[in-house]
Amino acid sequence: MKQFVKALPEEGPCFEYLTAKFPSLSDAKLKEVIFIGPDIRKLMKDDNFDETMNRNEEEAWTGFKNVVNRFLGNKKESNYKFIVDNMLQKYMILGCNMSLKVHFLHSHLNYFPYNFGAVSEEQGERFH
Repeated sequence: MKQFVKALPEEGPCFEYLTAKFPSLSDAKLKEVIFIGPDIRKLMKDDNFDETMNRNEEEAWTGFKNVVNRFLGNKKESNYKFIVDNMLQKYMILGCNMSLKVHFLHSHLNYFPYNFGAVSEEQGERFH
């Protein structure tokens, strides 16, 4: 999310929509991408946000949503490598910088377990 928002032009309709959607955040905080999980989920469900984007922005945003929904959830899909690679390609086209976290995700895809986000609290057990 951070790389996506940083790649948006500040005068563009997409960034202006974010400014209007989160009026309590200053432009500086928006540019530094101070979003929490509920804010990101709210944006992912917002169809109006998608309408403010140009083609490249929309493809990168769709790639991000696919990674969140189809890789970072409780079960990752069998084509998770394609999903992550697709997001990274769309981010590259948009002009996003690859952070260390994203680079780590990309280079260590084979090490993520199948039940990546599963949580169990049986008999005091807890694993994430």
